[in-house]
Amino acid sequence: MIMALNPIAFHLGPISVHWYGIILGTASLVGLLLALREARRVGMDPEIIMDAVMYGVPAAIIGARIYYVIFRWDEYYSTHPSEIIAIWHGGIAIHGALIGSILAGYIYSRVKNISFWRLIDIVAPSLIIGQGIGRWGNFMNQEAHGGPVTLEFLQGLHLPQFIINQMHILDPVTNTYQYYHPTFLYESIWDIAGFLLLITIRRVIKVRRGELFLTYIIWYSIGRFFIEGLRTDSLMLTEYLRMAQVISLVLIVLALILMVVRRRLGYADKRYGEE
Repeated sequence: MIMALNPIAFHLGPISVHWYGIILGTASLVGLLLALREARRVGMDPEIIMDAVMYGVPAAIIGARIYYVIFRWDEYYSTHPSEIIAIWHGGIAIHGALIGSILAGYIYSRVKNISFWRLIDIVAPSLIIGQGIGRWGNFMNQEAHGGPVTLEFLQGLHLPQFIINQMHILDPVTNTYQYYHPTFLYESIWDIAGFLLLITIRRVIKVRRGELFLTYIIWYSIGRFFIEGLRTDSLMLTEYLRMAQVISLVLIVLALILMVVRRRLGYADKRYGEE
């Protein structure tokens, strides 16, 4: 039998330290370091980034979990309330994390009287690279995968053997093992490509304030819309509508509208990074 990777990294006495948490922590740290470096480059006090992250990360985690639990309440959590806080078992939603972190960032910027759009422009590349790294937590938990595929299909993608092995998962319905689409990998690659796009744009094009973040929203949402269609664990709005796909389309439209409206009203006259 093909052995899956152990989702538990190590034990500290009675405490099990999961790879999921380690990977999410690493994603947050990488994003923070990149944002601090960029803040210094454009003349923003790095302490602003540190403070924003201090509020934004917990808000993102709470928002991601609340979003996920709400849409699986009747299906699972209403009868398993003790699992609501067990994020180490997986079950967080990126869109919920975005809502939580953006809300925290907006409140923070208003309290500190700084530009919300300048702040989120600086952290946008950190957000998407963090998402790209964080998807490997799903890999360790064998979750967020797509529908069944053949071994030959996965081999045709020229994937490392450890990824192919980890996509060999027990189907709880048929009680047999099956290979699945590594949709975690598709999204991770898409996010890394988006990160490279954003850091290129901010250096070469010098977009207007707010538009780097809005570009991030559009790029991520396009990828998520198509990748979500391959997944088997989608949160459903109705029997036929996947919540993530609906939210992705809404975000794309809203981001495009904001770009146009902010330019016409003169809210985007400053360039990226300008005070």
